[in-house]
Amino acid sequence: MPGRLRTLLFFAIAVLLGACKQQEDQQIPIGNFFRTPEKSFYKISPDGQFVSYLKPYKDKQNIYIKSLKTGNEQMATSYTDYSVRDYSWTFNNQIVFTQDIIANDEFRVFTLDVASLKIKKLLNLNNARIRILNRNRLRPDIITVAINKRDPANFDVYHLNVKTGELKLYLQNPGNVTKWYPEPDGTIRLEKLSDGVNETILFRLNEQTAFKPVIRNNFNDKVEPIAFTGEKNYFYALSNVDRDKTALVEIDAESGREVKVLYASANADIMDVAYSKNKRRVEFVWWDEAKPQKHFLSNDIEKIYSSLSSKLKGDEVNVVDRDSLENKFVINTYTDKSPGTYYLYERNSDKLTKLGDVYSGLTPSAFCAMQPVSFKATDGLTINGYLTVPKDKERKNLPVVVVPHDGIWGRDSWGYDPEVQFLASRGYAVFQVNYRGSAGYGKAFRRAGFKQVGGKIQSDITDGVHWLIEQKIANPKKIAIFGGGFGGFSALYGVSFHPELYNCAVVKYGVINFFTYLKDAPAFYKPYLKMTYEMIGDPEKDAEQLRAISPVFHTDKIKSPLLIFQGAKDPRANISELNQFVRELKKRNVPVTYQLKENERAFFRSEHNRMEMYAEIEKFLATNMQVKP
Repeated sequence: MPGRLRTLLFFAIAVLLGACKQQEDQQIPIGNFFRTPEKSFYKISPDGQFVSYLKPYKDKQNIYIKSLKTGNEQMATSYTDYSVRDYSWTFNNQIVFTQDIIANDEFRVFTLDVASLKIKKLLNLNNARIRILNRNRLRPDIITVAINKRDPANFDVYHLNVKTGELKLYLQNPGNVTKWYPEPDGTIRLEKLSDGVNETILFRLNEQTAFKPVIRNNFNDKVEPIAFTGEKNYFYALSNVDRDKTALVEIDAESGREVKVLYASANADIMDVAYSKNKRRVEFVWWDEAKPQKHFLSNDIEKIYSSLSSKLKGDEVNVVDRDSLENKFVINTYTDKSPGTYYLYERNSDKLTKLGDVYSGLTPSAFCAMQPVSFKATDGLTINGYLTVPKDKERKNLPVVVVPHDGIWGRDSWGYDPEVQFLASRGYAVFQVNYRGSAGYGKAFRRAGFKQVGGKIQSDITDGVHWLIEQKIANPKKIAIFGGGFGGFSALYGVSFHPELYNCAVVKYGVINFFTYLKDAPAFYKPYLKMTYEMIGDPEKDAEQLRAISPVFHTDKIKSPLLIFQGAKDPRANISELNQFVRELKKRNVPVTYQLKENERAFFRSEHNRMEMYAEIEKFLATNMQVKP
């Protein structure tokens, strides 16, 4: 080779290697997707003088408080063993917060005095859970809570004194009450009970009278009370009784009769509402279509959102908290390319002040658009979902990671998803399918998923993959499937029964055996088991069907490489069975990597464990998909 040509070739290779190295250097670090949020769960004190938020300190989430008058910020807790799990302001400027002590299956409840920053332990709950139901303006030292310490299968209602720690029983559960609906003063006049298949709404005029049943429904129908309207004994509710799509209605509590429909969408279920406790009114409803939608029932709130939308162009805007006078609002914004920012909005002055980014330093333009898609299932049903294409890539012949959502009856929605953006940044198109049974599409669509967890639900996912291939969006030789919970089951189902479609699968806390999944349900889930049997399958009546779809019985069908993650303290997982499942796969020479984390539940809370998990996922997919971003 002539010297000049050799020199040119040397420099060409050097430039190429340099370009590759530069591309690697420009790749978004894993930490930008999965580190603990810098500031999150902002709330405002009822008197409007302080905002609070969670911020990491030595890898654990702690409470910080900022004075809106002075601008002074203080670290209020400094735990280094377990994070603050949840917290709530009371009307006497106390903060009640909880910790989940995973190693001991223990919940601890504390109160924080904001003026002195003194912390007092209120409760130690072993093998029990607590739900904060209500804070009381008239009795500011008292909050209403539900705890299952007497009977793990049933929650009772208590009044908890946040200064003394006194816990006083208010309503003992007779064994079938699943939900209570407190009023602002802490009084409970509505409750819901279930026999597992049928639900009943009960009402009482006051605390001196007995509850009486006023509405009875099969679980296929939904009546979810929101709050009393302040007129007669009417209450707002979300209901799909005698209709396919859930609507906002008013109901007469004394008769159980639906009085009127306040708003219904022709296209989707109303998913939730914004409610003003001061004005005792629903301000708007929201639902999901391709993107979130709102309909306002209050002109003044519509004006606030209009003002915010003009200031925050292109962002989805949500009010996440408000002071008791409803003058100061904590606002959260997000897009599909940004995890969002928190702001303080003051109604009287129309002033908007930035509080903090969930993650600072991220550039939205570096992320990828989440595009709504739809296709026809084999039986003709329209299935919706989302496709996220890697930046600067054509929608053609792409490596694809299919990500079925967790929660059989949940759904994927438009917005920022760190897993989706992580995968797209590594060169994969990400396909999310709202298969039949997913929330928000109406009663008939939900029922179409009943007893189809290993049938038509999985066919919807498979049909979606075939649609991607037919549209020439997907490279048929480079498709992986990735999921957690029910999505993890779908990933295992995919490589078991459609090995021709998938190169590999990633499973996070996946369901491997529906018999043990149903048998080992936590005690507090027992009231819902009969309903679950109707929706998923009865372990006795439908044993053949459940056996046919449970991956634990089909290790002989799995050939594709697997990557499995599991938290040892996940109450829904049977760890010994999972260990045996992995051993059986290895006996059959299936390439399987298994990571069991001791002090973790289903979702890994340790930042170190999350980083390690996603680094392993990145390596696993790169090896089995042969894709460079």
